[in-house]
Amino acid sequence: MQVLTTNYFIELEEKYGAHNYHPLPVVLSKAEGVHVWDVEGKHYYDFLSAYSAVNQGHCHPRLQQAMQEQATKLTLTSRAFYNDVLGEYEKYITELFGFDKVLPMNSGVEAVETAIKLCRKWGYMIKGIAPNKAKIIVLEHNFHGRTSGVISFSTDPSSRTDFGPYMPGYVVVPYNDLPALSIDLQDPDVAGLLVEPIQGEAGVVVPDEGYLAKAAQMCDEANVLFMADEIQTGLCRTGKMLACDYEGVKPDILILGKALSGGMLPVSAVLADDYIMLCIKPGEHGSTFGGNPLACKIAMTALEILIDEKLAENAFHMGNMLRSALEKMDKEVINHVRGKGLLNAIIVQGYHGRDAWDFCMMLKNNGLLAKPTHGDKIRFAPPLVINEEEMQECIAIIDKTVSDFKSH
Repeated sequence: MQVLTTNYFIELEEKYGAHNYHPLPVVLSKAEGVHVWDVEGKHYYDFLSAYSAVNQGHCHPRLQQAMQEQATKLTLTSRAFYNDVLGEYEKYITELFGFDKVLPMNSGVEAVETAIKLCRKWGYMIKGIAPNKAKIIVLEHNFHGRTSGVISFSTDPSSRTDFGPYMPGYVVVPYNDLPALSIDLQDPDVAGLLVEPIQGEAGVVVPDEGYLAKAAQMCDEANVLFMADEIQTGLCRTGKMLACDYEGVKPDILILGKALSGGMLPVSAVLADDYIMLCIKPGEHGSTFGGNPLACKIAMTALEILIDEKLAENAFHMGNMLRSALEKMDKEVINHVRGKGLLNAIIVQGYHGRDAWDFCMMLKNNGLLAKPTHGDKIRFAPPLVINEEEMQECIAIIDKTVSDFKSH
């Protein structure tokens, strides 16, 4: 009888799967809360949360129950017909975030594409931009997904190289640079600004305090829509329901995804008020699976868990504890710490030929899973259900890894 080891599953993926990811060599088979186990039974703390898709913790029992109950009744109708869950979900999420309407989608990048189309449509119908002239301002080092449309305005060579030709209509300005933004906002053909409140994939880059509020004000004065991609930063990850809440900013278009389903299936959403959302008419945009009953039931439950379990407050306090501990660790290894709530990153100083990947491998061996992004940066973003005792254990693992990194 063949023993199904880590190498067996890795070799299976290598042989039959596309090589578009470079995972850490760990094969997970079970998870609960902040804990995951591999196929050989070894336990780890998850410090990536499926890129913030499992804010509510892995396999939350309330989400399991909601999925099981709805799956026995109705999972998909398409939008050719009404169903008895979508309207309830639309009422719940729009009232929660204070918008008139929601357009439900599936993956995060689908929601970004939806927001872009919606912004352009508004630009032509309401602002009066000439046909096919609308521009959208995006920010350097952005990450909004990898569709052919979205990579058209990426500045990351790995996302962009050899995938052209690219879609026109985008203006790239530096992140956290209000003077540069003000210049491009003077162009009357600009319909919107697309911004991550914190740039996650770029290495958890936090803008200066006041940047978001001033950028939103400048957009309002220029009659330009402020679009916030809160797919990773939203839903309590940064210590508030939305990262924009830190500066009292209400986006014209809000983009949500990832933790909107707590990791159960792809669910995303675009929220806006009527003067924007009603620019799109029947037949102009849609999705077979968007707004399906199963997704709607799970999304409502996922949002309820965030509120009922006070996960924004927990993220805020646990994040402060984590950053405070990280800042006291050896500066020869961790030379920079940044983040908000439980969306954090460290910059690992290369040491005796070792780098951030080696650091993550050592973390794995010590029982904590994280992944480098953009070379020397490592995100630390555990599920928001982590408690103080678990956080202290994780801090001890990171501290031990710092020592191991220097000594080996």
